Amino acid sequence: MPTLRDLIGRNDLVVAPVALNPIMARLAEQAGFKAIYLSGGSLGWVKCVTEANLTLPELADVAVDMRTVCRLPIILDAGGGWGDPAHMHRTIALTEAAGFAAIELEDQLLPRHFEHHVGIENLVTLDLVVKKIEEAVAARTDPNLVIIGRTNARRAHGLDEALRRAEAIKKAGADMLFIHARDPDEMRIIGERLPAPLMCFAPPDGFADFPLKQRDPRQARLSHRRLLGHRLRRHAQGGEAILRVPGERHARSVPRARRRGSRDEGGAQDL
Repeated sequence: MPTLRDLIGRNDLVVAPVALNPIMARLAEQAGFKAIYLSGGSLGWVKCVTEANLTLPELADVAVDMRTVCRLPIILDAGGGWGDPAHMHRTIALTEAAGFAAIELEDQLLPRHFEHHVGIENLVTLDLVVKKIEEAVAARTDPNLVIIGRTNARRAHGLDEALRRAEAIKKAGADMLFIHARDPDEMRIIGERLPAPLMCFAPPDGFADFPLKQRDPRQARLSHRRLLGHRLRRHAQGGEAILRVPGERHARSVPRARRRGSRDEGGAQDL
């Protein structure tokens, strides 16, 4: 089984669906995915709380359960990393002990505010997130652990500020960059401006009807994660779950209960 570092070193699109428990992890593996993503936002919805209520040991326990039945590399959505730069040493140590293949650290204020889920960002200073990335790199003992630096500055301050932050995060030592953006034109700009490998949100319904097709991200050297988390939330509201297997031209729909007067708000897809 190749490591995540091996996968992102290839010129291929890496699609990592959200998995929140062993059965989801095993289904992802059997469907042909190469990696999975433990989303803090999605797990918060499943537990009927928010991401701010989740702890690192709690997520580590989920990872151990999934790794018991699934060999796929697991990407940890660590949010703000549970602390200041000095706290990154325990965050990275426990991340490695739990067997995660990657950790995603972002520039969100801690504790994470609920407003993030409705499209309002509360960001820390660039200096603070840079120091967090530097300490995370210094704390790493497993050379295969991939450190992903994420910025949500796109929604708060625009694409230019997001790119500026991403460049500083890369310079601090992040192995991969992730800018919160779904617009195809912005995705192209990000792919041209920032060094590979890159991470981004996949379109909510995949690439079938998206202006930026799968071949374009490969040419732009983008590494994607396919988010099923927003579909998971819709399922809780009575929506429809979509399973899209790598290489399939069409999605397979798994019908769920009819939605009852609910609609997706601007932040409903944000994890």
